[in-house]
Amino acid sequence: MPGSKRHLTLSFNSPVVLSFALLCLLALVLGVLTRGFTDNLLFSVYRTSLLDPFTYLRFFGHVLGHANWAHFMGNLTLLLVLGPLLEEKYGSGNILFVILSTALVTGVVHFLLFPGVHLLGASGVVFAFILLSSFTSVREGTIPLTFLLVAVIYIGGQVYDGIFVQDNVSNLTHILGGGVGGSLGFVMNKHKMVRY
Repeated sequence: MPGSKRHLTLSFNSPVVLSFALLCLLALVLGVLTRGFTDNLLFSVYRTSLLDPFTYLRFFGHVLGHANWAHFMGNLTLLLVLGPLLEEKYGSGNILFVILSTALVTGVVHFLLFPGVHLLGASGVVFAFILLSSFTSVREGTIPLTFLLVAVIYIGGQVYDGIFVQDNVSNLTHILGGGVGGSLGFVMNKHKMVRY
């Protein structure tokens, strides 16, 4: 109709990814306001007693915590680029499963192997999404060349950095996250998982 005005509305197009991003922001703000208390209590994983109920929360909660604004922005930028596309393809339930699986695997491995080090951040989830995204156009009986290239570039780079670069980045978390994303991408495409 000529002359009529269109009203634009915001769309909560990717509920799991957007909720995850908002929880990460909330965790960052709480960490700043409590001077790291909430990061230690809920949003980082480290070796502690298995009798402490917060230990089990931290196995999942560590992916929400970030050390500072730059750390948060680095992870969330890629997460918000890849996440909505993956959530549209695989469904919200499957993407939530990818996030929770990545958190649990990276949290438990870090708990077991690095007793004196605190781990926090969504980079394992980001790497899971990177590897998962290379499966978005997979066909029956094929391995996408994009998957192989992404695996070599991202995972190979993390292996190299882990051996030769001394920094505070948990390269093992990136490798594990990529492994979870690649494995679940293969399973979800091979078995045509129900999109939920």
